[in-house]
Amino acid sequence: MHLLRLGPAGQEIPAVTSDGVTYDLRPLTADVDGTFLAADGVARTRAALAAGELTVLDGADGLRRGAPVARPAAVVCIGQNYAAHARESGAEPPRLPIVFFKHPNTIGGPDDAVPLPPGAEKVDWEVELAVVIGRRASYLPSVEAAREHVAGYTVVDDVSERAWQLDDSLGQWSKGKCGPGFLPTGPALVPADEVDPGALRLRSFVNGEPRQDSSTADMIFGVAEIVHHLSQYMALEPGDLICTGTPEGVALSGRFPYLRDGDVVTLEIEHLGRQRHAFTTTKGSAA
Repeated sequence: MHLLRLGPAGQEIPAVTSDGVTYDLRPLTADVDGTFLAADGVARTRAALAAGELTVLDGADGLRRGAPVARPAAVVCIGQNYAAHARESGAEPPRLPIVFFKHPNTIGGPDDAVPLPPGAEKVDWEVELAVVIGRRASYLPSVEAAREHVAGYTVVDDVSERAWQLDDSLGQWSKGKCGPGFLPTGPALVPADEVDPGALRLRSFVNGEPRQDSSTADMIFGVAEIVHHLSQYMALEPGDLICTGTPEGVALSGRFPYLRDGDVVTLEIEHLGRQRHAFTTTKGSAA
């Protein structure tokens, strides 16, 4: 079961795919958002599918794919969470999760064009597993308890402008992470109980050429550990997005050129789907 949001930016229709068929979710909710997830939206969707209460969404294949979760209050990111990526960035693997934030308006659909900001010279790609929070998480008592607060998973590209991240931010990183559209998200939200987040292959390509090819098994801090750790410092709300870090193979390594106008990035994570977006000096849609 995959939860989707389909249609023009700002007018997405909530939907669900099951056994290759896409159904309209509007009988259950106006949108796939934190309120829906907090109200047992995943379980209610399963029950509605089993009961045959949802109708097929005609023309779904021709609709734009939006970000699968609407309007998260926060986008929390983990840096250098793969040892090889830490080393290619010139750092040792961290002792504790490195945390930074992206502005929620960085979120776009998985296939939306990503605008290159004026003056940007070092725009980079980062395929990442993203966690979607389903229940409020604050001061969780254990790593095991953290698992119950995850609604599901999706794919993101944590786009970065490296000069702004490393030279202009004085160690805070977020200046290089917050360009509008800098977080293509989706295509789908896959429920947590359908995914093993510790054993997913993730890959990236630029103009069809391989860049990253790794597994979430190489993460330094796993999903439950990250959620538990963050909950000791902040309250995570339903619908919040956590980006869990990227493996080696980015332009920052010096092995590949940075992105330019017209470059196309393709990302995929096993069981979660694929996204494909062009980088352009002309502003693209985002939602």
